[in-house]
Amino acid sequence: MKQINRMMFVFALAAMYIATSVTFAASNGDVHSTATFQGPKANTGTAMHTYENGKSILRVSSDFKVPDTPAPTWRVVDSNGNIYTLDAFKIKGGEKRQVVVPSYIPNVAKVQVYCAFAEVLLGETSFSSPVK
Repeated sequence: MKQINRMMFVFALAAMYIATSVTFAASNGDVHSTATFQGPKANTGTAMHTYENGKSILRVSSDFKVPDTPAPTWRVVDSNGNIYTLDAFKIKGGEKRQVVVPSYIPNVAKVQVYCAFAEVLLGETSFSSPVK
């Protein structure tokens, strides 16, 4: 009897987890993920794109490590190769692990980590197809 109760409990937890995940995904729209960042300083984690409250949002995964350089900065590249420099990763009091993509950017094909101080690319990753 204990084994059946335990199985029912585990099943109920799994069902709650699935329902929560489906609700979260439905409320936030599609989530698109990139491959792993590749580069000399930014080579962990991925980037994710979603829409929230009508805004296009980019985030880095929890395993992404912000490079220990003077000015690591968010950059995106559209499908035409145009580069847009966005916000700094390091901000007063912490890290900016997400950024709103401005509406004038037509789509995002790549996400880059750029050192604005040294003017060098620290790493980049791509979506399988441009998002926006």
